[in-house]
Amino acid sequence: MPELSRTQVVVYGAIAVALLLVGAQAIRGEGGGSAGAEETTWSDSGDEGAEFELSGEAGDVVVDVTGAVQSPGVYRLPAGSRVTDAVQRAGGAAPKAQLEAVNLAARLADGQQVVVPERGPGGGATTAGAVSEDGPISLGTASVEQLDTIDGIGPVTAEDIVQFRDEHGGLASVEQLNQISGIGPATMEALRARLQP
Repeated sequence: MPELSRTQVVVYGAIAVALLLVGAQAIRGEGGGSAGAEETTWSDSGDEGAEFELSGEAGDVVVDVTGAVQSPGVYRLPAGSRVTDAVQRAGGAAPKAQLEAVNLAARLADGQQVVVPERGPGGGATTAGAVSEDGPISLGTASVEQLDTIDGIGPVTAEDIVQFRDEHGGLASVEQLNQISGIGPATMEALRARLQP
């Protein structure tokens, strides 16, 4: 058998280590998705009945569901879940929920807040999803019209923000909007002042 050079030994060693790491990751991935995953539930008997659930599964997203839902709280859902899944996990929409103001098909992002506005006496939204002149707008549910009210944002940029949010399954922070063309430093300052995650 021919002798290996020092370089060949290093290359073969690196390949062996890489294969071991990939194999360990594959084994860990199979074990993490088992049906017997442990789940812990924490419940607060406060006014809103907040609930927090933990599970041992990797790749999940944790979202805060608030507004006009049966059981507002923080929930862990599988990666790739949609806003509709989060609303259902929170017990479904409350009787006065204005679901048409929320993009139920949007993909969830880790750390996202899902706000379901409540329908007011005249049919308009009255809770956290509502827009006031000076109050912050929820980034997770803002419409093109709401975004258009922010200084430096026109209808085209507002449309780009909503499209970016929908394509990326929501936005965890205002800083992610830096990735949209046409949003410069001055616009980012206006967005930080008027938007909340």
